[in-house]
Amino acid sequence: MNPKNDLDLIAEKLPEWLEESRKYTVLGRPASYIPELAYAPAEALGVTVMGADGTEITAGDCGLTFTMQSISKVFTLLLALMDHGEDGVFQKVGMEPTGDDFNSMLKLELVPPGIPFNPLINAGAIAISSLIHGVSPSDKLSRILAFFREVSGDPDLTYNEAVYASESAHAHRNRSLAYFLKDNHVLDGDVEEVLDLYFKHCSIEVTCRHLARMALLLALNGKDPVSGRELIPKRYVAIAKTFMITCGMYNASGEFAIKVGMPAKSGVAGGILALVPGRFGVGVIGPALNHKGNSTAGVHLLQTMSEAMDWSIF
Repeated sequence: MNPKNDLDLIAEKLPEWLEESRKYTVLGRPASYIPELAYAPAEALGVTVMGADGTEITAGDCGLTFTMQSISKVFTLLLALMDHGEDGVFQKVGMEPTGDDFNSMLKLELVPPGIPFNPLINAGAIAISSLIHGVSPSDKLSRILAFFREVSGDPDLTYNEAVYASESAHAHRNRSLAYFLKDNHVLDGDVEEVLDLYFKHCSIEVTCRHLARMALLLALNGKDPVSGRELIPKRYVAIAKTFMITCGMYNASGEFAIKVGMPAKSGVAGGILALVPGRFGVGVIGPALNHKGNSTAGVHLLQTMSEAMDWSIF
């Protein structure tokens, strides 16, 4: 298809697709295990599609702000790869889907060598957080924020203090994971400092536009859509996109690959970052989640768009 014609069709049909998908919000509810997330409007649904030339198409509640949560794991992985290379990163985390919940510690104890199966589950992302270079916790956070601001195109991007505090106060399972990793000699550094960094990058606040631009950067193999400058090595982007296909939608990643067929990463605030290689970045928000932690309406909207536009990579 012609990208320009695609954009015209998306602009015409997107409001209709979104309102049809909004009906699926009643099938889920906002996350409550992080109490601050429970205040999100359950009926909300928004989307931004960004073309390779920077053209933006929006619909619905695309101005709603929300925290990245697990979507941030894709970009801390990329930063860790740039800091340590593949060998350094994959000594600490594996490359396989788990088949378990994203916060499970089951296989850490049962499957040698006791490292997290991949960097997109909680244990893996905590291990990745320990790898970020910096002389102090504040220096590491500054580097993460600087990287996220660069890839999102927003110099003011920062984390939500209330969500961060809520995550930190209710992170009993994540603390258990982190101390287990420390005991297994997987986690480098002070456990509480690593966890604090993890909670803060999960609490970075964005809109659909931020996610669409970050997705477009990945769709363009790491090249900035505005300047054309390579911000992330192509090889590392390929690794991240592979993890998004195999692990990006929690335990629904296989189903999402079959029904939607786009590299994507979801977060429990209801966001989904998705991309069409070489062509489009997509950011979605729909706070009502299914039992697997994915936006009910957001997944339906992406499936509708993928089918209509023939976006599946398979």
